[in-house]
Amino acid sequence: MLDIAEELDRWVEQGRDFAVATVVATGGSAPRRPGAALAVDAGGTAIGSVSGGCVEGAVYELCRQALQDGECVLERFGYSDDDAFAVGLTCGGIIDILITPVRAGDRVRPVVAAGLRAAAAGRAAALARIVTGPADLVGRALLIHDGDHGHHGDPHGGEPHTGDRYEGGFGSHPELDRTVAAEARAFLDAGRTGTLEIGEQGSRCGAPLTVLVESSVPPPRMIVFGAIDFAAALVRVGKFLGHHVTVCDARPVFATRARFPEADEIVVAWPHEYLERTRVDARTVLCVLTHDAKFDVPLLQRALRLPVAYVGAMGSRRTHLERNARLREVGVSELELARLRSPIGLDLGARTPEETALSIAAEIVADRRGGSGVPLTGAHTPIHHETAPAPAGRIGSVA
Repeated sequence: MLDIAEELDRWVEQGRDFAVATVVATGGSAPRRPGAALAVDAGGTAIGSVSGGCVEGAVYELCRQALQDGECVLERFGYSDDDAFAVGLTCGGIIDILITPVRAGDRVRPVVAAGLRAAAAGRAAALARIVTGPADLVGRALLIHDGDHGHHGDPHGGEPHTGDRYEGGFGSHPELDRTVAAEARAFLDAGRTGTLEIGEQGSRCGAPLTVLVESSVPPPRMIVFGAIDFAAALVRVGKFLGHHVTVCDARPVFATRARFPEADEIVVAWPHEYLERTRVDARTVLCVLTHDAKFDVPLLQRALRLPVAYVGAMGSRRTHLERNARLREVGVSELELARLRSPIGLDLGARTPEETALSIAAEIVADRRGGSGVPLTGAHTPIHHETAPAPAGRIGSVA
């Protein structure tokens, strides 16, 4: 839902009633990931998508029905071997879709509206909604607003998230609100959308609840160290993948806007000094293309101790071995060295800057998604690495 937040935020401002269908869980070769959404207003206008076309018509009708009866519905769609023309996913996948009415006077509307407002403004927020459980809880929502978080070069993760606040809640047990808020905070830190199972009173015991957590976060950072021609190609690929891209180099003659017109930021500073003062988090990727020991060693010494998503360094295999020896000399442990992707990128046989940038981007995606990097042809690995779907069925009212 938060992916189509800008338009839905306008609908809220205009006072429109609408229903939103959200992908809760997927299995097999499902076309959309959890969090993908289709919304339908009272006039029949639709925006978004939950399946790329496979089941949109059926979901549209479920949204129209939810607007009439005020009930939240969890519906499963999958391919039918008996009837290939039945409503289902011809790709062979399975998706569970939550349909939620958001009408004037509904308990969920103010919380959903606040989440849409935050996402439309580009602020980090996580919206948690109960998907399965007692009828009086299903559909209730809690919104986590982002506090001051991230890491300023602190290998231990910095201070707790004292700036967090949330609104809404489930109303059944105060511990449930606190526990879901903490879990949603973890989802938000990772920029992740998905479900969690929790007891009705906020513990791992008791009647189970399934909670969908949708995260809306600013673009993840890519910091490219080294203002070389390979960096220019990587900036373009990083932007294409949705990163906020920074180029950092200590040499002002190379770190210029003319050389990197597509970068969000260009910083002239010693790389390790910039890394110490800038904000990074669990989604940040660091690409070290400096290929010079006086830059590489102090930079990687710090980078490998930060809780970032990816650290890669360019260089030949000989350079890699020499660099590792220098890093050991300055106290980098074997466990920390094991985090380093070097030589950077997947083996594509790349030669040009553009091909090299593609190999680096491919490794970053494979690392984030859990992919193997092997060709899909002839392989038996899944195409999409997603969690298994949850049970489906009619689950009560949210009014």
